[in-house]
Amino acid sequence: MIKFLVHDQIDKIKWDNCIKASFNGNLYAWAWYLDIVHPSWNALVENDYERVFPLTGKKKFGISYLFQPFFAQQLGIFSRTILNPDVVAAFIKAIPKEYRFAEMRLNTHNKVELPFEKLTLHRNFELDLIRPYDRIFAAYNSNTKRNLKKAQQADLQLKKNIKPDDVIALFRQNRGRTISHWNDLEYNRLKQLAYTAIYRGQCLVYGVYCKPNELCAGAIFMKSHGKIVFLFSGSNHKAKENHALTLLIDQVIQEFSPSQLVLDFEGSDDPGLARFYKGFGSSETSYPGIKINRMPLLGRLALRIVKRR
Repeated sequence: MIKFLVHDQIDKIKWDNCIKASFNGNLYAWAWYLDIVHPSWNALVENDYERVFPLTGKKKFGISYLFQPFFAQQLGIFSRTILNPDVVAAFIKAIPKEYRFAEMRLNTHNKVELPFEKLTLHRNFELDLIRPYDRIFAAYNSNTKRNLKKAQQADLQLKKNIKPDDVIALFRQNRGRTISHWNDLEYNRLKQLAYTAIYRGQCLVYGVYCKPNELCAGAIFMKSHGKIVFLFSGSNHKAKENHALTLLIDQVIQEFSPSQLVLDFEGSDDPGLARFYKGFGSSETSYPGIKINRMPLLGRLALRIVKRR
């Protein structure tokens, strides 16, 4: 039986036991992680936490809706046993009718066969680190090898365990200037994610420095469920010239290969980023995004106003 639970009704110990035991558990589904990216999350729970589905929603102008929070690439249904499309469909049908609209991204193992208004497959790239580094390097494409050689000749210095604040500040001073929908709330949540994960032993923060001791590229990685997730990065114009981010990722690959871990690049639907990630010899995977609209025409017009705000 699938039950809807509001946030205060969720047993987070049982929840995390389910996520730990799930064959498709991931970083974003831990209770501590959800508490940060969307503190008021609710859930669908089957039986005694055999399967779970976090629901991240809001209410504006009387309209309740579900959306994908920042820094949570894949959510959806997590299960201790194998999933099939019928189970996924049952969970989606169990979403309370009070949610009149939903735009959600499920996880790779959630196979969807329902006639949704819109179903989109999003791209992800993963690199299995089980092989020795020299064999992984051999699978880099020619452009990545060329850029890595340039970076190695640029007299760059890699440092571990730098402050997440420095990576976030680097992003805000560069790429962040063009992203109007991110504000202090999003950056503070990212900072809280990083420091909480450091405390839990699940975060890795790297920086690449140009002379004279200038941070030109940095990255925040998270470890969970056998994966190293490339969660966030920042870089400046110098990093583009000297390919500092290529060097940083290559160093992470060297550090953790060979191992049972997988480097999860966390995207991307952007063609340029997809080429960059694929250049390291990674394999493409996909995960579904679904859109549900239960609103009448006038409500749909009102929703557009809500989403713009």
